[in-house]
Amino acid sequence: MAPLPLYVDLDGTLIATDSLHESLLKLVRASPGVLLQLPLWLLQGRAAFKREVAQRTSLDVSTLPYRPEVLDFVRRAREAGRRTILATASDGKVARRVAEHLGLFDAVLASDGERNVKGANKLAAILADTEGKAFSYAGDHSADLEVWQGAEAAVVVSRSGALARRAAGLTEVEAVIKPKRVGLGRYLYGLRAHQWLKNLLVFLPLMPVLHDLTQALVVDAVLAFLAFGLMASGIYVLNDLLDLESDRRHHRKRRRPFAAGDISPSAGLAMSVTLAIASLTLSAALLPASFVGVLLAYAALTTAYSVFLKRRAVVDVFALAALYTIRVAAGTQATGQPLSFWILSFSLFIFLSLALAKRYVELTAAGAAGGDAGQLKRDRGYVPGDATFVLCTGVAAGQMSALLLSLYLQDRQMLARYGDPEYLWALIPLFLFWTVRIWLKAVRGALHDDPVVFAARDWVSRLA
Repeated sequence: MAPLPLYVDLDGTLIATDSLHESLLKLVRASPGVLLQLPLWLLQGRAAFKREVAQRTSLDVSTLPYRPEVLDFVRRAREAGRRTILATASDGKVARRVAEHLGLFDAVLASDGERNVKGANKLAAILADTEGKAFSYAGDHSADLEVWQGAEAAVVVSRSGALARRAAGLTEVEAVIKPKRVGLGRYLYGLRAHQWLKNLLVFLPLMPVLHDLTQALVVDAVLAFLAFGLMASGIYVLNDLLDLESDRRHHRKRRRPFAAGDISPSAGLAMSVTLAIASLTLSAALLPASFVGVLLAYAALTTAYSVFLKRRAVVDVFALAALYTIRVAAGTQATGQPLSFWILSFSLFIFLSLALAKRYVELTAAGAAGGDAGQLKRDRGYVPGDATFVLCTGVAAGQMSALLLSLYLQDRQMLARYGDPEYLWALIPLFLFWTVRIWLKAVRGALHDDPVVFAARDWVSRLA
């Protein structure tokens, strides 16, 4: 008896993501205005919708998060002489590129712009391909139950025991492949919980009034910290979703939960929207309207940065510096403290220096790895030769922030605030040491590509 041909689903089975969702995210990143056209395409039907998206963007199938266990299963099936076919509801353009990349499939069954090959339609397509003969099908979703109902055997790619039992009630289960479990830590990493350190800047406006703090001021600052944290996490998730392909080409970012396929794009979008709504609800209920305005300005700027500003050389680092400085402004609006000229000026220069350090590390890392200069320019707006310019500008901005700090220490209002203000001059060499050391680490390739995260983990920085 000839071995059963093996039909394999793509989304969620062969890859730990959804190719349509990823295509949509890539399309929106390249052309945000296309969001207005999506409802019109959807009115034409699911198959036509997928074809419209596939025609306007091209996924880099080499970077998709393939499930190694499923690849091994398909590979062994081919070695055993079985015919292997990629059977997916994804558009044929995407499916054929995946099949060509892997070289593991004898044929492809996919949506063609007119018929959405899912559920009963997929079963009909498979039966037509097998001429009514027996087959085995690998799937991961309850939508695949219709296919398993007509199959001789099932391969269940899921951790759901209920799905495996339902499949077993319809046909013989050839194998159950359980993807790795995604723990709470991966979700926290996806939320970039460690990046909440940056939101401590909302407490900075309280520094001049530490001698006269009230419980109300502290509570307002804590609420502002929470609101900014929730909003920042929501936008970090969106940023990761829009950067899936470039993150997968990065030596470190490819391990992020969304790039690795641990968390699906649809779940990521739900997380992003939920966090943003929670942030705005908290702010509107418990904080001044002016703080809500600053929070919305932050959301607008950071979204603009994620969508297109990050690909504009020089504009990108000024946007990053502004995103840090906005946190300080938010602290003033939440607590009612005045926005100090000194704090604002100092923040602009030091955060510009740190933003340039982040970009310098990315440029030098790309150059050392022999990366594609054209891809770097498309993703970040820079070429490897810009590293020297970024280095000089970043060091200069850091020195300017130290100069501003020294001028602040001679401000009359500041001098009147302390009994022995001359001791504060110890801040100058300490701060200069820290900024110079950050840049030395960057030049030596020893700096995390986010200087703030590096500073939080570096014992010398914590001591300084």
